[in-house]
Amino acid sequence: MTKKRIVITGAPGTGKTSVIVKLEASNYFCFHEVIRSMTQEAKENDESATFASNPIVSVSDPYEFNTQILNGRIEQFTDAVTKSDPILFYDRGIPDVLAYMDYFNQTYGDDFINQCKDHRYNHVFLLPPWEEIYVSDNERFESFEQAKDIHHHLLETYTRFGYMCTEVPFGSINERHDFILKNIT
Repeated sequence: MTKKRIVITGAPGTGKTSVIVKLEASNYFCFHEVIRSMTQEAKENDESATFASNPIVSVSDPYEFNTQILNGRIEQFTDAVTKSDPILFYDRGIPDVLAYMDYFNQTYGDDFINQCKDHRYNHVFLLPPWEEIYVSDNERFESFEQAKDIHHHLLETYTRFGYMCTEVPFGSINERHDFILKNIT
């Protein structure tokens, strides 16, 4: 049986986590965002100060931090073979790492690019910035304006790797959940 690997992505504060929780409640298997736990660990272990911006630029070694994120997402991709579910959802995909590195003007090598080429998803759903639901939290440091810029970097990065992103329209969690399920290709 061929598995469908479906990415749910978008800038911070677009409702990704709420949609993922709803998909899980509908008995779909979802891989969770790896950076949230990494952000918390980095905050606890970094002796320098409290983060005032995205930890990708605040940690002592952003390249290593991004490598850990990349490896976490590759591990999720690889772990999919152990799942019996025919459809698997990912809260962000491997290309998200490059989109954020581009946004923060960080360099990366061919190894990052090749991982995006070698680990392909079947479909990408992109949640657009939505000011009415945007809130900051302990792991989200970007302003709404920055979220809009990140959205453009995500769209550009996925497009560069040959994906045609399906934009999820604004609506209730149930409406967005249903839209995604109806549009899986």
